[in-house]
Amino acid sequence: MSAQLEVGQVVGSRTVEVTRADLVHYAGASGDRNPIHWNERFAREVGLPGVIAHGMFTMGTAVGVVVDWLGDPGRVLEYGVRFTRPVEVPDPGVATVAITATVGAVDAEAGTARIDLTVESAGVKVLGRAQVLVRL
Repeated sequence: MSAQLEVGQVVGSRTVEVTRADLVHYAGASGDRNPIHWNERFAREVGLPGVIAHGMFTMGTAVGVVVDWLGDPGRVLEYGVRFTRPVEVPDPGVATVAITATVGAVDAEAGTARIDLTVESAGVKVLGRAQVLVRL
């Protein structure tokens, strides 16, 4: 597989629509029931523009592109991001998150590659330095 990869090669992309219902489901599954993720009034009172998606929800959604490309989540060795902007989720409506996974580096000797993720919502980067180290 490493012989087939080139730096700059796009290995996956997708656009995901996020609803308030998705956030409520994630809150229940994760145990993160912070009202900034479901209560418009509260979110605005603490200085946010409105309800925002959980950072870990956004992070998990983004890495799914790489996992689908790999076909095995066990091949993800490391994953890290910087949270740069929140994903605002309107009601009614959806937030759109666009994800592109690009080969950033290949280490044929180690049998690994670094996959760089570009993750944007409303035309703004929401995750910075989003990098996934994978076993090829």
